Amino acid sequence: MPDVPITVASGDYDRVRALREGRVGIAGCAVTYSTVEANALFVRNLKNQEFDVSEMSFSTYITLKARNAHHYTAIPVFLSRAFRHSAIFVRSDRIASPADLKGKRVGTPEYLTTMLVWMRGLLSDEYGIAPSDLHWRLGGLEQPSGKTTPPDPVAGVDIANIPSGKTLAGMLADGEIEAIFSARPPSCFIEGAPNVGRLFADTRAVEQAYFKKSGIYPLMHAVGIRNSLLEQHPWMARAVFDAFLKAKESAIADLQKLAAFSVTLPWVEAEFRATQAVLGKDIWPYGLEANRKAIETLCRYLHEQGFTGRRMQAEELFG
Repeated sequence: MPDVPITVASGDYDRVRALREGRVGIAGCAVTYSTVEANALFVRNLKNQEFDVSEMSFSTYITLKARNAHHYTAIPVFLSRAFRHSAIFVRSDRIASPADLKGKRVGTPEYLTTMLVWMRGLLSDEYGIAPSDLHWRLGGLEQPSGKTTPPDPVAGVDIANIPSGKTLAGMLADGEIEAIFSARPPSCFIEGAPNVGRLFADTRAVEQAYFKKSGIYPLMHAVGIRNSLLEQHPWMARAVFDAFLKAKESAIADLQKLAAFSVTLPWVEAEFRATQAVLGKDIWPYGLEANRKAIETLCRYLHEQGFTGRRMQAEELFG
């Protein structure tokens, strides 16, 4: 039987390189691999389901799955995951601790992103700050967004667009908002604007303490297979999972090449061992059981924050 031709797309990560370059194959498949920036990829697949196998926003997938409106079925391969304590930038003259965020204006480009779902859940679980305790202001980080349509309402939560012509970075620098939640540091922080800093100065220590307490390494992006393709070839879920797993293991092996470093860091092995000491032997696990707590927590957050009508279960998410 000839191999099934499939298109695969993801961001540019070391953990997919062996698959993208063809050093790792997907059994039974002839792969055409495309590298696409993640946010652009999500838009393209939501509109047109352009690729057969694709990286996708995990929270968006769960919300679509809850409505039976998903065009892809996920496998438990998580191409992006990140702690997000470092993504909270504040006016340091007004906010010295998480408790000081209550009642404050928080800027962010979007309200429903996986990062924001995790951050709101973190603030609620760890610091007793509910989404309704904050005034959410949406807009462009560095360029005016031009949005005029009011944001979709969320029960009990104050959400509004920032004024036309304004940017979140400018408003934080000027004190018109008290915080920005963003994976990308705002320019006012990078440029050292007065009274602008991170909420957590030593983010590494705080994030490691969070993991030791919770056991959660937050999941951002999963991999999905087009439903129609999976219905025709149910064996493909395992084949795709195995290929991504093998590619990830190849990337991890590169961290341990000491004769000539594959990674441009002088103490890469020491950093790898230090990371293992915190996260465990497998620092980037795939599979349901290895990620069950993080998956179930994200499902809980999505339900608590009003994005799913019921709390989804981990077992019903994956092919």
